[in-house]
Amino acid sequence: MEIAPDHPRRLLQGFLPLDLCKELEFIHRSCGTVGYRPGVISTTLSHLIATNCSHLIIPFIHVRERLKENVEEFFNCEYELVIEFTGLVSWCKGASIGWHTDDNMPYLKQRHYTAVCYLNNHGIDFEGGILHFKDGKQPESIIPTTGDVVIYTADDRNIHSVDEITSGERLTLTLWFSHDSSYDEDPKLIARLDDILTEHQNQVCHIPSPASSNMYQCPHLGSGLDIRSMRLNALGYNLCSFDHKVCHSFSDSLVDPMEKPIQICRGNQIYNEKFANSMHALQVVQFYYWKASQVKISRKKINVDDLIDSSLMFSTKNIDKKLLVQYYVKFKESDFDRKFMDDEHESFDWGEFSIAGRDWNDHVQKLHVILMGSLSSWKTHQTLFSLEDVKTS
Repeated sequence: MEIAPDHPRRLLQGFLPLDLCKELEFIHRSCGTVGYRPGVISTTLSHLIATNCSHLIIPFIHVRERLKENVEEFFNCEYELVIEFTGLVSWCKGASIGWHTDDNMPYLKQRHYTAVCYLNNHGIDFEGGILHFKDGKQPESIIPTTGDVVIYTADDRNIHSVDEITSGERLTLTLWFSHDSSYDEDPKLIARLDDILTEHQNQVCHIPSPASSNMYQCPHLGSGLDIRSMRLNALGYNLCSFDHKVCHSFSDSLVDPMEKPIQICRGNQIYNEKFANSMHALQVVQFYYWKASQVKISRKKINVDDLIDSSLMFSTKNIDKKLLVQYYVKFKESDFDRKFMDDEHESFDWGEFSIAGRDWNDHVQKLHVILMGSLSSWKTHQTLFSLEDVKTS
């Protein structure tokens, strides 16, 4: 097996379309858990399956195929690789990594190639986070740009480091590849998919089942901080118990209430829709911001009164503003999700939010149809791949 000796890495500019980058960002901001090092948040395919979000693996399938083909072609190893790992990874303020290789631990010797796909922009969404290679060959440094991908060998030819994140959140889709088929993640994912979908076949497919609460805690950002409620708070929302008596912010030490039926509020307005848990609320809210431009177009075409009685859209309650201000200040100090603190997110329309909630249900049902139509072929071939002839409606 020959590997191009003079080209241990390659930059693919504009490899991922912007709309896919935004969709993957939405998934990560909806489902991410504490990662493998302080300041890192991670969303893996196995985690999506385990939390009853199996439908959200669909946007990954085609890009995994394309990346694997590019890695095999560039490194002259066609049809020889398996995908060991697929995950969304974000680095928050303070995260960095010194000089290392991706196979520098004995238990990672099976890791042969890496692909890092950038989903947001250095200098706009975050500061710091530039990737550097030690050998001086080009490309020597990679400034993260949305849609760009860098592929490289996971050996001592690509000793690299990443600058500390000084603000914002750096988001990537990362894949690792191996020549050792025993490390292929696909058969494991398919087996778990089959079990989960059989177990949940009579349940509503879009309701997430969160992992254990400690997987959402961020001790590096402050004691008791929860990723889900922090992301909601970044967009101006807080969580309310279903009886409207208690309004929770991300610094509350909530374990059971976070997994029980819950509502969301903005200021003194409480949205009357009940969500199954905080992760369910987060997914709908993040979908609203992901699809904001489309929702505004729909708002002009749809009479919201025909969709939902506006008098039932939200209720006005007295919420302790003093506590909310205190939580907001603490949140700003953590510098988490900086891009959503901008003034552009101050305007808000509950009618548009209701439209987004309806569109969210349609979106996940469509993904679920694709998933169920693909599973039989995936089980037969023991690999995840795109089925172009699967109907989506």
